[in-house]
Amino acid sequence: MSSSALKEGEFVGALDCGTTSTRFIIFDSVANVIAEYQAEFPQYYPHPGWHEHNPQELIDVVIECLDGAAKALEQAGWSKSSIKSIGITNQRETTVAWSKSTGKALCNAIVWDDARTKGTVKHYNRLMDENGLVLPDGTIKKGREGRRYLMELTGLQISTYFSAIKLHWMQEHHPEVKKAIKDDDLAFGTVDSWIIYNLTKTSTKPGLHITDPTNASRSLLLDLHKLEWNDTLLDFFGFKRSILPELKSSSEVYGEITEGTFKGVKIAGIAGDQQAALIGNKCLTKGEGKNTYGTGAFVLFHTGNEVVVSKNGLIGTVAYQAGPKAKPAYALEGSIAVAGSAIKWLRDGAQIINDVKHFNTLAEGVEDSAGLYFVTAFGGLLAPYWDPSACGMLIGVTSYTTPGHIARATMEAACFHTRAVVEAMKHDSNTELKHLKVDGGMTNSDMTMQLQADLGGFDVVRPEMRESTALGAALLAGSAIKLFGWDLNDPKTLEHVNTKGNRIFKPSLSEEDREERWRGWKKAVDRSKGWTEDYESD
Repeated sequence: MSSSALKEGEFVGALDCGTTSTRFIIFDSVANVIAEYQAEFPQYYPHPGWHEHNPQELIDVVIECLDGAAKALEQAGWSKSSIKSIGITNQRETTVAWSKSTGKALCNAIVWDDARTKGTVKHYNRLMDENGLVLPDGTIKKGREGRRYLMELTGLQISTYFSAIKLHWMQEHHPEVKKAIKDDDLAFGTVDSWIIYNLTKTSTKPGLHITDPTNASRSLLLDLHKLEWNDTLLDFFGFKRSILPELKSSSEVYGEITEGTFKGVKIAGIAGDQQAALIGNKCLTKGEGKNTYGTGAFVLFHTGNEVVVSKNGLIGTVAYQAGPKAKPAYALEGSIAVAGSAIKWLRDGAQIINDVKHFNTLAEGVEDSAGLYFVTAFGGLLAPYWDPSACGMLIGVTSYTTPGHIARATMEAACFHTRAVVEAMKHDSNTELKHLKVDGGMTNSDMTMQLQADLGGFDVVRPEMRESTALGAALLAGSAIKLFGWDLNDPKTLEHVNTKGNRIFKPSLSEEDREERWRGWKKAVDRSKGWTEDYESD
């Protein structure tokens, strides 16, 4: 179709850079998908428990997706100038280090679920016990008091999960990173920072080095309350402030794309993928919660404008900041490292299944898991257990066990683990979860969603359009320029967005059966804990 024949519309784009693939999705005012393009990128596993991405390959796939979606948009009859702004959402914690002077990555990115830094975690726990955190007034908080202060300040605990820990490992094991720090040439960021840097640079000028509070709050370096980088934490972890991206809100115009298909289009939204999914599910008021079942599973519960410090193994995090002058919204989060990736392991590792359809057929072919439990702790356990030395475990195997029982136990594992997080949220917030909004690949399975309702004991609400993560980024970018009248600070302006039919899955299992299975899960988790602790080195 010639460019003169193309229609001019008003749309918003969302660039969703996940763990295994990137997508660019174009939405209209009510969240109909007008055009999209998706491409996978390589995964690197150089050693057991390690997971890396090549930063340049991430950018190559971003460009491919922008170009591919533009072509799809034109094939649908619309001009690419119909895109008024784009938002970016990304796999969080994944850590990128690049040179300020060359703009080139200094090593592979360490992915969020990488478990190589167990020794680094031990190092910082020792440092907390021996030296502690030195506050501006000279007060020193060590050991348990120091950890409690860290949790109150950041919402986080020292874990392999967070990006400051990954950056320290890079510094210790990649001479290029160490030299860049010494020469004050290091730029550190998560995937959002890296993408924006590359989309906004020119041949003569470096790109923007920025991030938003949702990504910054996963670093162990951000004061959750002030939304500022914290000098006490920088000193403790041993980093210069000059390596850090500039903090911006989640919804404002940061700059424009400088080259390529969408040159001149405003970049106007940033959020980590799970916070974007919270927004995309329109969980914009206190007490609403969602779970995204992707590579991992991530339960977020909106806690309003106040930070809630968990006492039950959850993370306090920024949900979003809907503009430079807006009050931040906060959330409690339970991060589950393995969900959909367990199905991939059944296919590629154990080679029990051929594909997802085969997986569902096997699981549907048995009445229950026959007492089999699968604790999918491939790299330790995250929330609410936080045991990096836990190991994956299939327990309850008998001569009766079949591949169908293993498939069903894999499906149930994500559901049990979700219940564990929801129970912790209930205790922290003193609020009963009446229903859980869901999105992500595993939600395509009716059986999985019914199991979640049965094993969790709560209603599960599944929307028809489940691209919630991308939609959240689009809502941030649209709200920043008041496109369609959207305003995240006024949820009523979004009442017509994504209103197509929801399906509600209600619990059908008796309370007695549900609790018996829950006791079995807790027993299995206890058996998996501490499995590798005698074999880990610094």
